[in-house]
Amino acid sequence: MMDSIRIGLIGWGTVGCGMLQTLRENAKEIQARVGVRMDVVRVADLDLDSPRPVSVDPHLLTRSAQDILDDPSIHIVVELIGGLEPARSFIMKALEKGKHVVTANKALLAHHGNEIFAQAAKCGRSVGFEASVAGGIPLLKAIREGLSANRLDTLFGILNGTANYILTRMTEDGLPFAQALAEAQRHGYAEADPSLDVDGIDTAHKLAIASAMSFGTSIRLDKVYVEGIRDIDLLDVQFASEFGYRLKLLAIARNTNGLVELRVHPTLIPERHVLASVRGAYNAVHIHGNAVGNIMLYGLGAGMLPTGSAVVADLVDLARDMTLGIVHRVPPLGFLPEYSSEMPVKPMDDVVTRYYFRFSAVDRPGVLSKISGVLGANQISIAAVIQKGREVEGAVPIVMLTHEAVEKDVRRSLEAIDRLDIVRGPTKLLRIEDRTDNAVASA
Repeated sequence: MMDSIRIGLIGWGTVGCGMLQTLRENAKEIQARVGVRMDVVRVADLDLDSPRPVSVDPHLLTRSAQDILDDPSIHIVVELIGGLEPARSFIMKALEKGKHVVTANKALLAHHGNEIFAQAAKCGRSVGFEASVAGGIPLLKAIREGLSANRLDTLFGILNGTANYILTRMTEDGLPFAQALAEAQRHGYAEADPSLDVDGIDTAHKLAIASAMSFGTSIRLDKVYVEGIRDIDLLDVQFASEFGYRLKLLAIARNTNGLVELRVHPTLIPERHVLASVRGAYNAVHIHGNAVGNIMLYGLGAGMLPTGSAVVADLVDLARDMTLGIVHRVPPLGFLPEYSSEMPVKPMDDVVTRYYFRFSAVDRPGVLSKISGVLGANQISIAAVIQKGREVEGAVPIVMLTHEAVEKDVRRSLEAIDRLDIVRGPTKLLRIEDRTDNAVASA
């Protein structure tokens, strides 16, 4: 039996420091769980001079990832540099050289995960990627193993802490989007270029991975419908509150009779739903299984130590298998590849849900009836209306909530309404998820 697991780390950044600190502080507990030491024997990064919160013995440092890939004594390569290349090439080479891999790279897995997992199977090696989705929350392990007795039909939740922090500040403190974003950047919750977070792309990467694992398909990023929060107006946050809703950037995956919905967009959810109370940079995910019913996982979705903890959890899993001579005890996405199926994905035009509209209309008699007439002609039924007398940029806001409607009917209606001479600007559309209300309601 081996007396230590030798690890090579590529990427000595925030998450790399979290991994190193966790391994050091919890070394005794980790060895007690695994039975062998976990030794980081090489650390590669192009920048070895910037100060870090966690130091590394200078003798272990290198600027060349190849030094790790070419070292036959290293058992596991941890890739934490992010991006598509050279991360993909490093992982493929590590597998070819007989090394197991751990990564936190959700963008890479969303784009190339199917290829990477096939390569791992070919090489008889494993890939751990718990840290790629929801940071310190053990979401993927829960889906792949803890819920393996279930047929999962629903997964939805908050998977991006940056967007949730911004929406929390807009809701609770009345900050406009630009100010809330600037604050998130000052606190380190948002990057200088926040596009991946605020445009919903980061959430889409995570949903592509989690939904494949939930429904037994390959990863299909190109099938995920994506809208971000960049265009959210404070006025809509305030109107949503008047109707008893909170606005969240939700990742939504549903399997209804073999037809899958995959979408990411700003969503109104009832104030009494537990997801509505998820504040700041926290993540939360609701899952429904046919045997277990409804569950929700909650915690920090990013950060040095939470994400570092998830990386180390993968190392522990790999070490346990290695000490027993086991490979691929659990398939990467939970389902054996020969049993995987490509369920059809429902086009966004065919999605049925409820809607929030805000029209900017002139203040004259008959406006409401004209708008209602167009909606009715397209099979859209109105559930509630708020009409404010105050002018906003030369127009009066009219806010409507609908009953369930088909997306393509909604789009056709709004195109017609926006052409009316009584409307002053494009209509604001947000989707409502009341089906979350009968899932997990707060007491």
